[in-house]
Amino acid sequence: MKLTIAIQQEDDGRWFADVRDLPGTMAYGPTRDRAIAAVKALALRVLAERLDNGQTVPQVPVLFSIAA
Repeated sequence: MKLTIAIQQEDDGRWFADVRDLPGTMAYGPTRDRAIAAVKALALRVLAERLDNGQTVPQVPVLFSIAA
């Protein structure tokens, strides 16, 4: 399983990225790369929080892929 990042540019020029397999994990950025970096950081925090709380986390041999 990979955590797929969906990325799209909004009408106002900002970029929006989300990780579909981690509900609520989404971020905006002024550039595509900044949005991807922000959502990756958020996803890692979500996974760490789940581990800290004894919740299950997905087994991911490849952590992220980018969906165009």
